[in-house]
Amino acid sequence: MNNFISKIPFFRLLLPALAAIAVSAFVVEIPFAWLICCFGASIMLFSYFVPPRKQYNYRWIFGAGLFVAIFGLFAGIFQLRKAQSDFIFPNETVACVGTLLDIPQEKPRSMACNVKITYPVSKKIVVYLQKDENAWNLAPGDEIVFAGQIQAFKNFGNPDDFDYARFMRNKGFAGSVYLPSASWQATGNENVSLYVLAQRFRKKALEFYRLFELDNDGYSFISALTLGYKHDLTNELQEAFRASGTSHVLAVSGLHVGIIYAIFAFLFSFLGKTGKRFVLQQILIIIALWFYAFLAGLSPSVLRATIMLTIASIGFAAGKKGFTYNTLAAAAFLLLAHNPYNLFDVGFQMSFTAVLAILYFNPLLNKLYRPRKKAKKYVWNLFTVSTAAQIGVFPIALHYFGTFPTYFFVANMLIVPMIGIIIYTCIPVIVTVLAKQSGFAVFDWLFAVFGWVLKALINFVLQIVYFIESFPYSQFTDGYVSAVQMLLLLIIVVSVFRFFHNTRPLHVITVLACSFLLITTSVFGKLTREPDRFVVFNKANVSDIGIYANKKRVYFDLSENGFIPHRELSVLRLSENNYRQAEAEKPLEIDVLILSQDRTFSIEQLTRVFYPKQVVLDSSLPLYIRNRLMDECAGLGIPAHDVSQDGAFFINL
Repeated sequence: MNNFISKIPFFRLLLPALAAIAVSAFVVEIPFAWLICCFGASIMLFSYFVPPRKQYNYRWIFGAGLFVAIFGLFAGIFQLRKAQSDFIFPNETVACVGTLLDIPQEKPRSMACNVKITYPVSKKIVVYLQKDENAWNLAPGDEIVFAGQIQAFKNFGNPDDFDYARFMRNKGFAGSVYLPSASWQATGNENVSLYVLAQRFRKKALEFYRLFELDNDGYSFISALTLGYKHDLTNELQEAFRASGTSHVLAVSGLHVGIIYAIFAFLFSFLGKTGKRFVLQQILIIIALWFYAFLAGLSPSVLRATIMLTIASIGFAAGKKGFTYNTLAAAAFLLLAHNPYNLFDVGFQMSFTAVLAILYFNPLLNKLYRPRKKAKKYVWNLFTVSTAAQIGVFPIALHYFGTFPTYFFVANMLIVPMIGIIIYTCIPVIVTVLAKQSGFAVFDWLFAVFGWVLKALINFVLQIVYFIESFPYSQFTDGYVSAVQMLLLLIIVVSVFRFFHNTRPLHVITVLACSFLLITTSVFGKLTREPDRFVVFNKANVSDIGIYANKKRVYFDLSENGFIPHRELSVLRLSENNYRQAEAEKPLEIDVLILSQDRTFSIEQLTRVFYPKQVVLDSSLPLYIRNRLMDECAGLGIPAHDVSQDGAFFINL
């Protein structure tokens, strides 16, 4: 084991980095982080003054100092990143100056823009602009001035909600604001950074793709495949790729950058495979890879793959095995040094785990069968690589999504080869689109040919994806596991493969022990799970009421005006104000009164007929109505719950 770790020097650097991030995120924010870093550096410096005859006995001093220094360094970086996403805005309208960072995204009722505020503070926020011509014309780098009340990110409070607030904090955003057309304007100034410039190139590339004359699905697919731009993909198309186990092809990652690497390696192959010319070849490939990363918008997924292949190319140039565990550890170390919050990104976790699984499991799987013919070897390698990656990521997929694609091996064996062909086909299409500007008819004919081939290939891939999605039991669902169970599954998988590689009893004992713990935690989870609950869900501008059971929403026929069955409590829902003139000699006592939709409700009027112990205002009521009703409840001393502000309302069944 020590010999194995000694071959991965970056792993030793990665350990204190991971420890610092984990402690800072889950235990306590480490005080005096920079002093700890300096103290570690001092220990490293002290190790050089150890007398030569004692250096071997005290060789651990340098390692200990390095561990402490990196631990303090990453704790300090984590604190700096955390401060960037802290919400510090007052509860009032503020005037701000900011710069658009990304391509604006169209939403149902607004345009969402990622903005870096430069005045009065330096923060990243999400600005939702009312749809108009000015909002449509914005581009990355444009400076805007606006006045609005910036809000902190807030979850809806539903039991099955994604933790959006934490997700945005991890992305470095501090808040959001909605701006009507009259509350903002562009200054005409431009603030260009490397990232903004990359987004501008990406926007130009997306506009250029429109000249391919593809349908909407084809355009959105090729944009995602080559540029990592997924905002135009329909929900149906994304779900089809998820269910078939091929969603990784929609995010520019190792597969895509690897194909680009192969293209440039072929183009520069005339430089040879040895000597200085080979070193020059690797330098040119690295430059080309980073140009592609720049064109793809420097997104996190493409950066991960580009850094890995850059380190691998450096290894090739140095005459070493390019892609190793050390390459993977170095890429992780550099990305975490840039932003420690990358560790909590699902894409980061799955991509690094997939590559780690390929490095570890693929050689073991290849030993099971060694085909001699090239065609069989290609198919077998494709199968083993896909299987190795899925073996590694399936516990993570179960933890975050609760799903696992059943036919992933079939889908990947069909889809992955097509991805390379489609990317290669894009090259002549791009060339002929550019050449068409010359006016020669031959280029129109060539574009028609290559364009037809590209459309046919894209349509073929999409049909395969939809076809596999339609298979019975195409996706294993509702298989959520906890973080502890995820780790146990990973240990079981590794131990099983280790046993077949080296039949030691320890591996069997490990599998049995982890299996016992996995079953125990599963049984404990079922015994201690939350009871089934009646829920008034928080869904913007909609009345959403149902039952939450076994981590699923269950809806049933519910009267808009009437009592909701409950074995202990009296629960009344009203969606129409039919009691304006009514008055009872003795108001009917009810436990919960749910008000929906009607804007004319008055708590004072309703208490002439009903005497509720709890009033619930659902999300279908406008803000000003909810505020008025909350004030009326406070004046009458009746507890009130505003679903839009306080989150979903629960009643145990």
